Amino acid sequence: MKKNILEVKNLKKYFPIHGGIFWKKIGNVYAVDDVSLNIKYGETVGLVGESGCGKTTLGRTILKLYKPTDGSVIFDGKDILKINHNELQIVRKNIQIIFQDPFESLNSRHTIGTILEEPFIIHKISNRKNRIKELLNQVGLPENAINRFPHEFSGGQRQRIGIARSLALNPKLIVCDEPVSALDVSIQSQILNLLLELQVKLQLTYLFIAHDLAVVKHISDRIAVMYLGKIIEFTNADSIYKNPIHPYTKALISSIPVPDPEYKKKNNIVLKGDVPSPSNPPSGCRFHTRCNYVIDKCKKEEPLLINFNKNESHKVACHRAYEIN
Repeated sequence: MKKNILEVKNLKKYFPIHGGIFWKKIGNVYAVDDVSLNIKYGETVGLVGESGCGKTTLGRTILKLYKPTDGSVIFDGKDILKINHNELQIVRKNIQIIFQDPFESLNSRHTIGTILEEPFIIHKISNRKNRIKELLNQVGLPENAINRFPHEFSGGQRQRIGIARSLALNPKLIVCDEPVSALDVSIQSQILNLLLELQVKLQLTYLFIAHDLAVVKHISDRIAVMYLGKIIEFTNADSIYKNPIHPYTKALISSIPVPDPEYKKKNNIVLKGDVPSPSNPPSGCRFHTRCNYVIDKCKKEEPLLINFNKNESHKVACHRAYEIN
């Protein structure tokens, strides 16, 4: 059994809502609410769910780009939410992020050379020029890219620059925040294959955030499904697609398009209603307002994320998991 490189325990991130004449706090946005998961060395954990479910917030809170409300994030045996600034700077060499929009995440006033040099300056690392050329080579870009600006590159090339920047300090874990969602489909496959190649070559571990289930299936070893700030199912990729347990996961899987105009899906699940507001989540199970299997217990009692059929590799948070499967 591989050891865990990352353990997230009961992590919460609430954003305060202010209003009124005196701009007082009047509530919270429960973006991440009591989330626990683990990632093993060398694996890819996919994190999926609808827009606004808290995926990106979870990734950024793990990196401490957002200050957590509660919980712990243990990376390589250290709780990075409790260490001081100097210790955090050392840890951040080993945890990096690839952002969703490569154009927004790259400073348009700086050359690629300057952008890639910044991590080395911050961490006082020498031999920068050779290392920058090596990074460009690793992501499939020419050395003359050093003197060019972000706007001179295509979207796929800019994302390669973002990947190169994330690799600069030889990290162990990379949070991939929807790294292909802003790219054309043909370019998406190139970037995904590049990430897979780099993972094998550099022994990387990924937390891969996405809303496209087909993309996540291609790259992930295990998948966590998130809904309204909570993880409601977590298991290996094959089990998620072949035997989804939670009603929400079933609906997500049934929504994956099939590239055949003559194929008609059977048992296509259409969810009713809209996603509730994260500032006023429903009581009990947060999915009960849209669930076809809802009972009174679902409305009153929040289900725990527990092993399904004593299978430690398949966890689900549903009161009726055994009845409907």
